[in-house]
Amino acid sequence: MLPIIKNKFIFLTLSGVLVLASIVAIWQFGLTPGIDFAGGVSWQLQFASAPDRAELQNFFPEGLITPGDNGDIMIRLKNLTDQEKAQKLTELSAKFGAVEELQFQNIGPAVGNDLRRKAIWAFALVLVTISLYVAFAFRKVSQPVSSWKYGVITLVTLFHDTLIPAGMFAVLGYLFHVEVDTNFIVAILVVMGFSVHDTIVVFDRIRENLRIEGGVRADFNQLVNKSVNQTLARSVNTSLTLVLTLLALYFLGPITLQYFILTILVGTVVGTYSSIFVASPLLTLWR
Repeated sequence: MLPIIKNKFIFLTLSGVLVLASIVAIWQFGLTPGIDFAGGVSWQLQFASAPDRAELQNFFPEGLITPGDNGDIMIRLKNLTDQEKAQKLTELSAKFGAVEELQFQNIGPAVGNDLRRKAIWAFALVLVTISLYVAFAFRKVSQPVSSWKYGVITLVTLFHDTLIPAGMFAVLGYLFHVEVDTNFIVAILVVMGFSVHDTIVVFDRIRENLRIEGGVRADFNQLVNKSVNQTLARSVNTSLTLVLTLLALYFLGPITLQYFILTILVGTVVGTYSSIFVASPLLTLWR
């Protein structure tokens, strides 16, 4: 049996360092908003032959250029008028040959602000709802830890599991201009769902062992350690299966979804870690 609770301060310190580093990265670099949130133009073009990216960048000095899977190019710009668009198409055709427009999307600042506000509300609603649900689910467990503390600790682990991928995106945005878009929001919500499920499995085993072993009469630290070890194989095996699938998708899947998959991949690893090495140790500290 692994002495997880005995070494809880090691695991909590590691989590604290990662969370602090993520907060510093977000504070220092910020998150680079995509056109979904900041507004702008998304322009997808198909060339007869794949153009040199450096040469293409000369046509759009301030644009973000992303190669697609089928030789297409996605160009993101802050603004592009109809006149500028027609002129760019003429110049690109003269330089690279036939150019076909696959998609053109123009999102205004007002729409972007509305999406950003809705995303924030979605996060807040999910966090509050999950915390209330966990507190309600464990309402019959009052000794030696009050039921509402299970909900608060679940909320803390969710912040932990979302801050670290967000910190990663802050660094990626600073170094490689990776943007935060609606795909990132969806990925974070997926991570939150997976994380809370994993945490509840561990908490449920603690609740069951408390019932079997006599509640307050049991050694709580020992009981929690036993419960975590009982669910350890299940948590690791489930996460490992998902991680292997995500790795295959990351390396073999469409390039346009790589950062979406990366977010879920990192969130899955962090969420599994927090459900085993963060949630239960916090429970023993806050009883």
